[in-house]
Formats: sequence, structure tokens, C-alpha cells
Amino acid sequence: MPAPDLIIASRHVVTPQGVVPAIVAIANGKICDIRPPDATAEGGRVIELAADEVLLPGLVDTHVHVNEPGRTDWEGFETATAAAAAGGITTIVDMPLNSLPPTTDVAALELKRAAAAGQVFVDVGFWGGAVPGNEAARAGLHDAGVLGFKCFTVDSGVPEFPPLDAAGIERAAAQLAGLGALLLVHAEDAACIASSKPGGGREYARFLRSRPAEAETLAVRSVLEVARRTGARVHILHVSSATVLPLIEAARAGGVRVTAETCPHYLALAAEDIPDGATQYKCCPPIRDRANRERLWDGLRSGIIDCVVSDHSPCPPALKRLDEGDFATAWGGISSVQLSLSVVWTQARERGVRVADVARWMAAAPAELAGLADKGAIAVGRDGDLVAFAPDAAFTVEPDRLLHRNQVTPYAGQRLAGVVRRTWLGGREVFSDGALAGGPPAGELLSRAGGGGAR
Repeated sequence: MPAPDLIIASRHVVTPQGVVPAIVAIANGKICDIRPPDATAEGGRVIELAADEVLLPGLVDTHVHVNEPGRTDWEGFETATAAAAAGGITTIVDMPLNSLPPTTDVAALELKRAAAAGQVFVDVGFWGGAVPGNEAARAGLHDAGVLGFKCFTVDSGVPEFPPLDAAGIERAAAQLAGLGALLLVHAEDAACIASSKPGGGREYARFLRSRPAEAETLAVRSVLEVARRTGARVHILHVSSATVLPLIEAARAGGVRVTAETCPHYLALAAEDIPDGATQYKCCPPIRDRANRERLWDGLRSGIIDCVVSDHSPCPPALKRLDEGDFATAWGGISSVQLSLSVVWTQARERGVRVADVARWMAAAPAELAGLADKGAIAVGRDGDLVAFAPDAAFTVEPDRLLHRNQVTPYAGQRLAGVVRRTWLGGREVFSDGALAGGPPAGELLSRAGGGGAR
């Protein structure tokens, strides 16, 4: 065993075997040993966490819209990864849309990697896109190291990333099954939404009716049938409606390879509490009612929903139309990468959920989804990505203290439980006591095992 560079001792270490007192040793960026607390701590620098701190694995957020290049005024790699580090997230996976160009061919992937190089504070992987007309580019993207492919069944909100129709979904699933690649689906039925009453104006309830739960149910049912026919591995993005949970459970029991995620805003917010005109709450699919929220929590606890990720989708404040409060014209997206852990933990502890469960949903499961075998757990051989988290501490969300580029947030003024005090990436401290650590950004660009590109 190599001599450790860093040793962290804690009374509460979240491991795959449970929460235990331990000494965690890191050498050359990797966890090289986990010792009992009474073992001799020999080697490099020794850090002993405070009695109220828990040592978590670095979180993995597989749903982040960075938007660089092309829309860096919305968000960029430097600001998104700084916010991630402050939130205990040590790996993000960037979505293929909202950047210009979108990540739908190898040239665009290389542009994105070039834009990210040298300015990321955490590790970054990339999803590719499946859009009409890029069938010939998908194998090249897979070979170049993207971790999977995202598609839409409904308008994405940006013209350069159009949705796939039913035939296009079928072809994409069959093609990706042949490549052994994952298909991620934004699943809302376009025809159902088109036939619903428009959601314009300031009334949130009207906007909610324009994106009904039925749209998710229809789209998810269709995607699951495609997965059944083609044998593709599919992932349902940002589940907002609990009506899809029985469909996913039944499909999985029948051998369909399907996983699902939800997001902090669906677990913490409720339609009944959203003021009219408060477009900072707009996202698609939308935040639904309290009873639905509780059913999503049930879906997490039962294992139907696999993971919780941010769907961090920022924009300049002007695009949120805060002055007029029109839900039809406002950009749909919630910025929460820095707050995700605290938002989820605040709700989890009220429901008797353990911090180890939150770590599984926000670290281990997303890492497994993306095929990042070195991430997501405090175990020998894994990356030394760690977080000192104080679950009983609290703070009030002050937007001007958020590190992502545009600070519009529905959580402004909320009191949240759980404070990220320190974050380590590969054994190097990248965030401490409310500020980024000194030195150049330490993050690396990740590729699918066997793919090209960095690491």
C-alpha cells in the first residue's frame, strides 16, 4: 500500500457497509485504506472532523446544463463547477443541449472539452445528444467517450436540439442497444401537451394544467415499450409525476432495463405554495402538488426511483421574465447545483430518512448510472472525493452567496438543514468554510471507459 498523502478521521463515515467511525487514507488521489478509529494514523497530513460532521462520498450530479460554449452568459464550466464544489458535488455530467453547438457530433464534443479544459473545479463528464439527423454521428460520440445519449419526446425549448418522434425513438433505442449505450429520455407526450389548455399568464395553476401528469404517463409508457422491444437500457429523466412509478416498477419486474431519477425541487416544493407570477419556480415537467410529492418520496424509499440529481438549468434573470411573471414566456429551469444536498436533506430528515440513504441516491446511484466506477462511495480503490457535511447545522439561502453565474432561485430566504463545510477532490481540498480553496482548478474531464479524451 502506498504511503497516504492525506488521512481523514471521523466518527461518522458513510460507507457501503453503513455509517461507521473510521480513518480514511488517500494516496495519489485514491482511497488506499479504511482503518478502524483506534488504528495508528501514519503518513501524510491528518484531519480530524468535528463531532457534528459526517464524512460523505463526493456527490455525483448527472444532470447539469452548463451551456458553454455558446450560452456562457447562462452558465459556464468555471461557475457551475465552483457551485458544485460548494455543494459537496465532486462530479457533474454535462447535458448536451443549451450549449452552441449542442453535443450531437464529435466536433461539438471536442469544442465543449476545449471550453472546459483548465477551468473546472470538479470532475466533468459529458452526455451526447440523440436528435433527428445525427444517427451517423452517434457511434463516433460513443467511441469518443460520452457516457450516454439524451433525447426529448417534446420540444426541448431550444431549436438546435429538436425532439425525436416515435419512429426516431425506436431507431435510437435499437442503435444504442447495439452500441451498449444508455438512452436518457425527457419523457413528456407532445400531443397531450399540445391538446392541453395553454399555460400563459401569471397563474401557476394554469401553467401546471398545461403540462399534465398524463403527458408524462403516456410518454413513459411508450418509452418502456420501446425498451422492451429493443432491449435498450433507458433512463427516465426528472420524474415529476408519481403516476409513472407503477409503470417503471412493472417494466423492471418484467425485465426491462430502466432506471429513473427525480430532482430536489420535486421533493421539496409544492404547487400549492407557488405564488402567481413567481417564474423562478418554472421548470418542465412542472412542480406538482403535495400529495404527488409524498408519493415521489415513497418511490425513492422503495427503490423505484434510483437517484436524485439537480437538473441545474440556469438562464440570465431577464429570461425568467420576473417583472411580468408570465409562465408561458419564462425560461423553464431551476438552478440548484450548490443547494441540492441541503434541499434534499432538509426534506429527508423530516421524513426520518437517514443520511446514508441520501448519499446512496446522490452519489452511489448516479455514479453507477453513468458508469463511473471510481466515484460514488467511500471504499478502497475509489477516488478520494469526500465531503465534510454537518447535518444538524443550518443556513438561510442568500442568492448573492451562490457561486453559479445567475443567482435566481426559488429557495431564496429558505432555511435549510445541512452545511457542506469542506470538499475534497482526489484528496485535494477544493472548498472549505464557505470559499473555494486556493490554486488552479483541479477537476478533470472524464470519458466512458474505453472512450477517447481525458481520463
